[in-house]
Amino acid sequence: MITEKDSKLEIFKDEALIHMDALYNSALKLTYNEDDSRDLVQETFYKAYRFFDQFNHGTNCKAWLYRILKNTLINKYRKKSNSVKHVDFNTVEPFLDTIVDKQTYSETFDENDYKYSVSDEVDAALSRLPFNFRMVLVLSDIEGFSYKEIADIMGCPVGTIRSRLSRARKLMHRYLQAYARKNGYIGEEDSEFAMIDTGENPV
Repeated sequence: MITEKDSKLEIFKDEALIHMDALYNSALKLTYNEDDSRDLVQETFYKAYRFFDQFNHGTNCKAWLYRILKNTLINKYRKKSNSVKHVDFNTVEPFLDTIVDKQTYSETFDENDYKYSVSDEVDAALSRLPFNFRMVLVLSDIEGFSYKEIADIMGCPVGTIRSRLSRARKLMHRYLQAYARKNGYIGEEDSEFAMIDTGENPV
């Protein structure tokens, strides 16, 4: 006999758990710590399952998960806030084994899968971006979300997203100037990257 809980679990697997790898890869780019990334993704899915009844089915589940991840990251890792309520693990117990099975990153994840997805120089430049800039860059240029979807995830106007993304890309250009010259992407005479004024402290 299929219970309501079983039905919820099956839908959650089909709509949410399929995005676990993407969220973990993004979490790595935001935290640069494997343990923090695992914790962040796990708590994201705990919360997502707990409040899955509030998800508007038929809309973008991946964007909904990223919004939860962003809020969790800000509260737990950036603000070090104690305001985040502890998850009721009894609520999510039915799919704990499923998450363990799906967590290939925790058992078989090869660091090279992440390290060499972008060059070391690009990765280092990304890590230097302020959090809000790095987040929109990851969501746009790596995950492929639209401006509107990113605005919904970040909880701010589309215009703000456009501005942050523009500044993030300019900062990346600035940080990667030496790398671009070394690899022949720009010539020694090119100086436009060095002259960019983002209005932000690059450090």
